[in-house]
Amino acid sequence: MKGVLALLALVAAVTSMEDFSGQQVLRILPANEEQVTLVHDLESYEDLKLDFWQGPSRPERFIDIRVPFFSLQDVKVYLESNNIQYSIMIEDLQTLLDEEKRDMKIGRAHSTDTFNYGTYHTFDEINTFINNLVAENPGFVSKVQIGSSYQGRPLNVLKFSTGANRPAFWIDTGIHSREWVSQASGLWFAKKIVKDFGSDPSLTATLNKLDIFLEIVTNPDGYVYTHTSNRMWRKTRSPNTGSTCIGADPNRNWDAGFGGGGSSSNPCTETYRGRAAHSEPEVKAIVDFVKSHGKIKGFVSIHSYSQMLLYPYGYTTVRTPDNAELDNVARTAVNALASLYGTKYTYGSIITTIYQASGGSIDWTYNQGIKYSYTFELRDTGRYGFALPANQIIPTAEETWLALTKLIEHTRDNS
Repeated sequence: MKGVLALLALVAAVTSMEDFSGQQVLRILPANEEQVTLVHDLESYEDLKLDFWQGPSRPERFIDIRVPFFSLQDVKVYLESNNIQYSIMIEDLQTLLDEEKRDMKIGRAHSTDTFNYGTYHTFDEINTFINNLVAENPGFVSKVQIGSSYQGRPLNVLKFSTGANRPAFWIDTGIHSREWVSQASGLWFAKKIVKDFGSDPSLTATLNKLDIFLEIVTNPDGYVYTHTSNRMWRKTRSPNTGSTCIGADPNRNWDAGFGGGGSSSNPCTETYRGRAAHSEPEVKAIVDFVKSHGKIKGFVSIHSYSQMLLYPYGYTTVRTPDNAELDNVARTAVNALASLYGTKYTYGSIITTIYQASGGSIDWTYNQGIKYSYTFELRDTGRYGFALPANQIIPTAEETWLALTKLIEHTRDNS
């Protein structure tokens, strides 16, 4: 009887996942400002249930939209009637997600040496990894809980340290829950730091001067939801008064141009900013930690996708006073990244390179005096988007680490 109940529970869990069968991701290339506006106007048609993977920005800059099957004809007719060029990037999203699910390995690693870094993992598996890494490296690795998510999950941060009262470099992954290659790369980074300390001269020199903090699951409620209900969930899971729509975009919730362009006041959109700056506990926890620490010198937030390395600002076209230095360091970093597999990244300020985005984390940290504030957008450029195959996890992490190392070295030597 217990076996039957377990099977039924498994079936229920599987069938509770949102089905993306027939859904396509369209790549749209507006030719002028009028066409950009026309594509942007599609967001106002809530019945279409569109999901902008890459939002409207400027002419001749692609826009990627996930379109439910029932909206495909209407959207394509709209685009064609307005002479807006588009192509199909993903023919059937569910097909990719089915392949992703098959690649996920079942089983629990008993140490970080036997952990499978080449597949995607659940929140519980990641927390087990964190606990194992701490237990295996006493005196060097510790776990700091900086707060709790809206639903009460721990916001765990790994601390790599060789001394007390050190300045620090911060890395977070997975602030947008569906960007799974981000969290997966964070796991690889954590093990890389442990393996290379003492043998890699640069990393050893860094950790003799700086602590490294790494938050692997920055949005745990959203991440769990991507595993149990909706693989494409981006936001937090906090309720919104007066709306049935759940969650806020945790990278539009920071007090840096809060409420400006590139964020939304509509709780049903993917870029909803939240009711107030730092209203999301996942954001507030980092804000409080950064302020209380007082000596964080570098801050990197890792996202996907687009293959970009970005620096402030996102909410204004005004250049930072450090624009030239930030740009030079970014160029050095993306060149290092490309040296491994030839992966090409673009770089620049957020607003000039990708789109306007108000209320972002690195704009806030820069304004707090953390000069070396950067955002990565990892692989790929849209062929798979948020459904990047698991066989790209380790190559992505490896090449990104080379770029991260350049950012960390520069921070270490210039702070």
